[in-house]
Order: sequence, then structure tokens, then C-alpha cells
Amino acid sequence: MSLFSELGLRQAVVNALTDLGYEQPTPIQEQTIPQILTSQNDLKAFAQTGTGKTAAFSLPIIEQIDSDSKATQAIILSPTRELAIQIGKNIKEFSKYLNNINVITVYGGANIEEQIRGLKKGAQIVVGTPGRTVDLIKRKHLKLQHIKWLVLDEADEMLNMGFKEDLDKILEVTPQEKQTLLFSATFPKEVDAIAKNYMYDPVEISAGKRNIGADSVTHEYYLVSERNRYPALKRLADVNPDIYGIVFCRTRRETKDIAAKLIADGYNADSLHGDLSQAQRDIVMEKFRAKHLQILVATDVAARGLDVNDLTHIINYKLPDQTENYTHRSGRTGRAGKEGISIAIITNKEKGKLRPIEKKISKSFTHKQVPNGREICEKQLFKLIEKVKDVEVNDEQINPYLENIYAQLKDIDHDELIKRFVSIEFNQFLSYYEDADDLNGDDSKERRRSSDENFTRFYINLGKMDRLNPAKLMGIINENLNKNDVEIGQIEILKSFSFFEIDKAYADETLKAFKNADYNGRAIIVEITTKPKRRDRNRSRRKFSSDRRSGGGFNNRKKSSGGYGSSKKGNRYSSSKPTSRRSRR
Repeated sequence: MSLFSELGLRQAVVNALTDLGYEQPTPIQEQTIPQILTSQNDLKAFAQTGTGKTAAFSLPIIEQIDSDSKATQAIILSPTRELAIQIGKNIKEFSKYLNNINVITVYGGANIEEQIRGLKKGAQIVVGTPGRTVDLIKRKHLKLQHIKWLVLDEADEMLNMGFKEDLDKILEVTPQEKQTLLFSATFPKEVDAIAKNYMYDPVEISAGKRNIGADSVTHEYYLVSERNRYPALKRLADVNPDIYGIVFCRTRRETKDIAAKLIADGYNADSLHGDLSQAQRDIVMEKFRAKHLQILVATDVAARGLDVNDLTHIINYKLPDQTENYTHRSGRTGRAGKEGISIAIITNKEKGKLRPIEKKISKSFTHKQVPNGREICEKQLFKLIEKVKDVEVNDEQINPYLENIYAQLKDIDHDELIKRFVSIEFNQFLSYYEDADDLNGDDSKERRRSSDENFTRFYINLGKMDRLNPAKLMGIINENLNKNDVEIGQIEILKSFSFFEIDKAYADETLKAFKNADYNGRAIIVEITTKPKRRDRNRSRRKFSSDRRSGGGFNNRKKSSGGYGSSKKGNRYSSSKPTSRRSRR
């Protein structure tokens, strides 16, 4: 592999890289830097997350910047403010031995007046998020008419986050004579469309195959029931005492809920989601980068662009809706030649989601068993022994106390003393995991058999005609009930109406939560019902279909008191469709 000095970079830049610990270029840097330095062709580059894309596009731009001009010569767009800030910081570090090169980072959530003042002073390189960049263009403070380089970093992420319209507006005010550099970890059709619309005969460089996972990451899944998803997460954290990872959730609410539970259970965790202010996000990320936090619970949107090294685990508390997002999640571990593990906690009905992911990353998931109490205690015990062996003793501070300590412990022999000291911290794990349940497997069938005893069954006048599915129905429920740990049982989606079950202790609250609710402008009707015997089911469905045409759910029913409502999922709900052939007709 070539040294940076052999790629055409001046010594001042190489010296800055040496100070940062960069010795040899990564494959994407080795291919990209000479291409940008020696050619004006547009470039479409693929590289997995964590392979050094920032240096790949910024080093050749720094090399060619005209430092005598204060005009903006390069605009670098990134999907998130965290990534924009990181890129801006990196460019300043790379150019620290070069005179008169100014870099400004612009993003939402920060004082725009300060950013405007910075632009007025002059900046050859501007790094920005699409929204704030458009805002500054409209205010006529950011002028891109004469730029030489346009960089679209994490282009697939920008499209996933809905920035296509902003990208179009930015690209419209840039000159035709520029070099467009598009970098992406995956290349969905939308990214190819941008390349076709805004790039001319681009050169394509790939450091590895398109859309696959990193070779240094192994992929595992754990099969549990819905109610055991959170307990399984805790066990995975306990069996990995040195875990330093991100737990991905699908929604802000779920992220806050899981983080709060982990913190309450004594884990070194915090959350990152869209409801946090920029100052709050900065504090969380500062603690996480400093490893004062072991576990960061985050949504996909909030975590996009995070640049954190040495992550040991990525845990998918819920699999993402878009297959490409799994590649981004898992790519945050296993960087710089280190090994990483990407874990998916799934239920039986989610197993089908693994196949398209495996196809996308060209790797297979390994089915693992959720560790039992004995395995966890063994791991924790030897981690404790390791800490005792490696602890640094401050003789100066502890010596004044030793005489009294020895006097108090003189009657305890060596072996007994070791056991007692180890037990001080270890006993909590022994106690917690004594007679611990086996969490493996989806027990939804067993729970279905007892659902009549523990759940109240409800009718709702929404069905497949309303594009309702179990996930959407649970979302409707979760928006309204706002109760922790309310279990959702069986869900049955039919053509024009549906049924769902909720812990019978919350039956009255569910009816109140649905009162006066609507869905797409239509009043929602929710009523308590009972599960019909199998031979009566077809007849009852015909009855409900007839009732719907006449505007109701039950014949001779009282005025509806229910609507579009729900229970917060918590860590113990479950949902499943009936499995008999008759119920699926």
C-alpha cells in the first residue's frame, strides 16, 4: 500500500496526517485521492461506513484550494449536523500547517447569525446540512456560483432523510463547470438517479462490493417473544461486561423508554433522539465518545453520521424498516481492522426480515441462544478477577490505612478472604440470576392459549380496506393509551374490521382512550367483544361486515365510547394473528 506522500499530497498535509496517527491510506483513499488530484471528472465512490471517506474527498480538495482567494470554492453536504461538525473538524486538522485556509460548518440548531458572520469573513470550504445550506442560499449569504467542488457525503442517507428537494435547490445554484463527488455506503436506485441527473460521465470507484456488510462484522440473531425482548437485551449487556455499543430502536418513544429502563436498572446508558436540543445531543455524544457511557440507545435518524471508534456491538432492538439502514447500523462497528458484532433481537414473525438483509450484506445471520444466568455469572466473575489483577494500587494514599485493615482481617485466612472480596460485587449477579427463566424462543402460541383468561378482546372498525396491518394498529394504540407495560395480545386484521386484545386490567382505560378518536377523518369505533367459537366465526364476520355498511360494529349496541387508541408497548406486549385456517379465510 502506498504512503500518503506517494499519492500527490504536499508535505505540510502529510505532516498533519502523521500528527493524527495516519500512516497509510485506506483502500478508498488510495484510489480516490489520485483520481481527484489528476482528473476533473465527476466521481461516484462507494465505501462502507468507517473506511475513511472524509479524508478521501477532503485531502485532494485541500491540496488544490486557492488560499489567496476568500471565495467559497467547495461545498460539502452531509445528512446530519454531527457528521457535518466531524467533517469540518477533520478538515481543520488536515490543513493545520497550511496558511489562510478557512473552513465553516453550517447546520440547523445553531445560531445562524454567527454562521453568517463567518461566511462574510470568507471561507474557501463550507460544510453543511442541506436544510441550513438552503436557508443561507435564500438569504444570499452563501454563494455557490463559482465553486469548483461539490461533495455529497452519505448521499443515500440524505435521500432516506427526505433531503432530495433541498439537494435539488442547492445543485440548481451551482455552476455546470464543477467536479461533483458523490460518496455513499449503499447505492439504492435513488442515488443512481441523482448521479444520472447531476453528474456527467462519472468515474466509479468501489472499495469493496456494493451494498454489502463489512468483512470484520459478524451478524447474530436471538429469537425471543415480544415480552422477553427487553430482558434479552439486558442479558446481552450482562454477558458482555466490556460492551461499548449502540442499541437501535425504531421510534423516539421506544428509544426514550428503553434508555430509561436501562438507566433505572443500573446500566451506564443514555439516549439520542430527535427531541433533544443540539446542546443536549452534544453532551450525550461527549460522554459516549469519552466512554463514560457504555450503551447509547438511538434512532436511525439521530445516529446518522455519528463517528465513534472502537464500538464492540451494534444491537438492533428492532430491525429497521429499510434494509439499507441495517447496513449503516452494522457498519458502525468493526472499523479500522477491528472485529465487531451486529445483533438482532427478533420474534418469530420477524424472522422473514432477515433474508433480504442477508441478501443485501452477502452474509448470513447466526442463530444464538440468549445466555442463561450461569453463563452471565461466569463472565461477570472472571471480569471482576481481571479488574482486581489490573487495578493500580496507590501506595501513598492507602498505606496509612493498612495497619488497621490488616488488624481487622487477621483472623480470616487467604482463601476465605479472596472469596469474601469477590462476593461483595458478585453476589448481586448470583442473586439476580438465581432460577432465571429461559428467554429463548417465541412463546406466543402458549400465550394465545391463555389469552382468554388474561386479555379483553376489542372490535375496531378498521381493516385491510384501510391499509391496516398489525404494526400500524399497534402504532395507533401506542399513540393514545400512554401506559407503561400494558400487554397487547392477539391481533386479527380482517377486510373491513379487526380485533385486538389488551390486558384485561386496562379494558376501561382503553375504551376511554378511543373515545372521539378518528382515522383519516372517519370516526373510529372500538368496543369490547368476545372471541366467537370457531363454527360461529364466519357468521360473525358477515354480521360485522353488514354492520359496517350501516355505520356500526355491533347490532343493538350502545353508543360507542371508543376510538383510535392504545397502550404503550413497554417490554411485555405481544401480537400475533390467529393461526387456524378458518381464521385466515
